[in-house]
Formats: sequence, structure tokens, C-alpha cells
Amino acid sequence: MELKVSSLAERPEMLDRVMEMPDTWPAFTTQDPVGNAHYGRIPRELPKYALFAEDERGEVVAHAFGVPFALAAEGRGRLPARGWDEVLVWAFTDLRRGTPPDTVSAISVVIAPHAQGAGLSARMLSALRDNARAHGFNEVVAPVRPSAKHLEPHTPMEEYARRVRPDGLPHDPWLRVHARAGATVDSVAPASMTVAGSLEQWRGWTGLPFDTAGDIEVPGALVPVRCEPERDHAVYVEPNVWMRHPL
Repeated sequence: MELKVSSLAERPEMLDRVMEMPDTWPAFTTQDPVGNAHYGRIPRELPKYALFAEDERGEVVAHAFGVPFALAAEGRGRLPARGWDEVLVWAFTDLRRGTPPDTVSAISVVIAPHAQGAGLSARMLSALRDNARAHGFNEVVAPVRPSAKHLEPHTPMEEYARRVRPDGLPHDPWLRVHARAGATVDSVAPASMTVAGSLEQWRGWTGLPFDTAGDIEVPGALVPVRCEPERDHAVYVEPNVWMRHPL
């Protein structure tokens, strides 16, 4: 597939088309309050790091967002255990304070449903890396959501992330794409995203009854959701895998 990759800084008129592109995220993953507060700010406040791809017909088929942040700032230095949520907070705190960034974190790579299976994820990851390099950065980091972990919700993420094939590459397909691009596993972010809601909300997000106390397996979830009927509450705490891409 022929692609034209641009940033929203270069083509701000494409903002609505990029944000309206269909995706395949499980409904509950869009209910993270930290993500909801910050994700939509990326293309508006950091458009240089909001990339999108058009096919030969001019249709938006993918987008990839990143954020610059100061990893070496006081009190940081290590990639955060709260992964995706924390790096979003860091990035926009740095932007507000005028703190010079030293690293770019990938935030998302999203492929339109009809364009999946054509290798676009790897191409958009490469575009993110090239874009960071073009803006003077020496490293990209990524709180990666392993694409096949949902098939093993009870396997500890630390064990899953370190599993490799006979050729030495990661077992997980999305971790493997990052590894082939030159990334290595840094650490597990045990609480990268948190989604909490009433049982009625969870029923709406998943179509499941949510009427049993304990761990509930939810399609698309990387770990079980903790259900507490006596409190009319359920919580999902998603682990991700921090990977580092030297440029």
C-alpha cells in the first residue's frame, strides 16, 4: 500500500478526519480518565508529534501519536510504573512549565479496521522514530500494549514480556515489531492504565453480566477485571511493557 505520512503541524486541516478515523479499541479502554483528559490534546497542542497516513485515494488509514517529555527531570530518571497515564501527565506538565524535553514517548499507533494486516503498524512506528530523530531526539520509549496478551489474561506480564521465540525475538507480535525496529524491553509498567466504573457501566462496555465477585475475564483485557458487586464497582488496572528505541 502506498502511504503518504504527514504531521498535523504540516496539515492542520486534517484534524477532524484523523480523529474521526474508525478504530478497534475495546470500549472499556477508552474510559481511562487520564487518557481522556490528555489524549485529545496531543493533536492540538503537540501537532508536530501527531502523525497520520493517507492511502493512494487520500483516505486516512492510520495515525500515530507521541509526546515529548523530560525523562531526566528531577524526581524522574526511570520510566514510570504508571506507564501510559504517567507519561501523558509528565508531557503536559512539562509543556505547561516550559521544561525542555529530552525523550519522546509513543502514545498510540492506530490502524483503520479495513487496513489492518498490511504491515502499517510497523510503518507508523518507523514514522514515529523518524519524526523524533528529525526533531533532535536520541531516544523513543513506548508503553507497549502487547497485542496477544489478552489471550493469556492470567499470565503475569513480567513472564509474558520476557518470553521469546527460538530466533530470540519476542513471542508477542507487537513486542516483536518493536524489537525488529531496534527496541529492547526496559521494564513492566504494572499500572499503565486504570479504568473504574459501576457494574452497570461495565455491562454497557462489555456486554457481560458483571454479577459475580472476583476476577472477570473480559475480551480484549490484558488482565482480569476485579468485580465487587457489594460495592457496585469494578476496576481494571492494565500493565504495559516499556520498550526503549535508541535512535
